[in-house]
Amino acid sequence: MELFLEYLKAFAVGGALCVIGQLLIDYTKLTPARILTLFVVSGVVLGALGIYQPLADWAGAGATVPLTGFGNLLAKGVKRAVEESGLLGAFTGGFTAAAGGICAAVFFGLLVALAFRPSDKNK
Repeated sequence: MELFLEYLKAFAVGGALCVIGQLLIDYTKLTPARILTLFVVSGVVLGALGIYQPLADWAGAGATVPLTGFGNLLAKGVKRAVEESGLLGAFTGGFTAAAGGICAAVFFGLLVALAFRPSDKNK
């Protein structure tokens, strides 16, 4: 039963974030790229204010997997690096914290590009 509740919390929070994104798509003139940027920046701001981490601790993957979780990861990395390296950490901390995810995205993007033949949709 406890495992089911963990899944339910993750589904509810992740679903709520998706609903917010869908509402922004449907009812605003924001482009998808701006909405994605808004989600990352929101995660950074909420992470910097210490609001996002309790949500991530409670909801697990429902809060850490979406783009807001990526923003929170960037904020945590910058905060940690500033504590360790001073002002220089503000420029390097986010990249260090997110390096694994960025490398995985580039690597698997390359694999998919090699495995499938990209083509123009207009043809």
